[in-house]
Amino acid sequence: MFTPFQDDGRLAATPLPPMIRVRRRFDAPRVADIPSAVRAACRQAGLPERIQPGMTIALGIGSRGIRRIDELAIATVRALQELGAEVFVVPAMGSHGAATAEGQKDVLARLGASEAALGVPVRATMAVDLLGTVDPGIPVYMDRNAHGADGVVVLGRTKPHTDFHGPIESGAAKMVAVGLGKREGAEAMHSLGSEAMRELIPRAARLVIQAGKVLGAIEVVENAEDEPAIIAGLGAAEIGGPVEERLLVQAKELLGRLPFKELDVLVVDYLGKNISGSGMDTNVLGRMMIQHVPEPAEPRITVVTVLDLTEEAHGNAFGIGLADLTTWKAWQKIDLQTFYVNTMTAGLTGVQRAKLPMAMPDDRTAVAAALRMCGRTDPAGARVARIRDTLHMTEFFASESALAEADPEARLERLSEPEPWPFAEEGSLAW
Repeated sequence: MFTPFQDDGRLAATPLPPMIRVRRRFDAPRVADIPSAVRAACRQAGLPERIQPGMTIALGIGSRGIRRIDELAIATVRALQELGAEVFVVPAMGSHGAATAEGQKDVLARLGASEAALGVPVRATMAVDLLGTVDPGIPVYMDRNAHGADGVVVLGRTKPHTDFHGPIESGAAKMVAVGLGKREGAEAMHSLGSEAMRELIPRAARLVIQAGKVLGAIEVVENAEDEPAIIAGLGAAEIGGPVEERLLVQAKELLGRLPFKELDVLVVDYLGKNISGSGMDTNVLGRMMIQHVPEPAEPRITVVTVLDLTEEAHGNAFGIGLADLTTWKAWQKIDLQTFYVNTMTAGLTGVQRAKLPMAMPDDRTAVAAALRMCGRTDPAGARVARIRDTLHMTEFFASESALAEADPEARLERLSEPEPWPFAEEGSLAW
């Protein structure tokens, strides 16, 4: 049995730099009327011409933490019903939800996409049908319930991928090739590593499209404030093509990032699959942690500390290996079954990201340990930032020395004077 590390007083005596609450202003376009935007996206995707009254349509919904996913899902169901479709929902999330049908159904329910909320059946299965193979002999699968429908539409988010970069990253093509492929499809796509996925995902998506079941996609691009900025419709032939490529360019332009090129310590309050597929967004951390894949040039962060798992992670700590330090409470929340299934499905991508970092007894000790280990002889003068998670970047905390080196083009507003860290008596830290 593991027993928690006990500080001998050295870490308790470590001075922590006072922190300033900061707001960053991003250009953040926002969709005002989600139902109207979804109906327009259906027209843009050509769905009124493809869907005939009485057709059974499987709507694929993933497990990512898309803001307003409940409203988006309900709006998409209603829009498809207005076209005369008999709609049911299928989880399009690879191996998430512990790679069980009930687990995946539960993930959707927790996101607000339950049968009761949507008013349509949620048909979850891990059974798949083999559609064919793509070079070099990688099998491509589809959820059996989706494959048995008259047509399939996927609802997802276009964003930069956390494992690789290319013209097509996270979006409709990935949902079609990986999400609808369930565990077998996800394992197949990850089997050759993240660099191979750049080529495999568009190839696999095209094979799925050729099977004739996928009619189109409703894609969301979020702004830096985690709100829908664009809702677009893609016809089947546009999935994995130039239209999706342009959406990815827009997503990268809107992505929230840290205004720092270098930090000594970054404290992240929460990680979880609802935040990012990698638990914490590697584009924000400047860390890939995948064997044979080069690390980004910036930001350069010496020590990353993550304090807790989100409740929505359901014990899946995938990506905790991106951090150097964590807490005992985070360790205790890990569900190894869920965590390891997701990690093994990720293949080479998961090897380093699943390593457990050092666990400190409480939040204060974790922050102090990071300062003691970051290579600075003056912890109180360290360049430190603290964020809630890698998805919410509009408000954060930073030390004076960090702000002195912030991007001069970033529109930063100080919301407080330098203040002590607000630790409770037992060493916990509330956002």
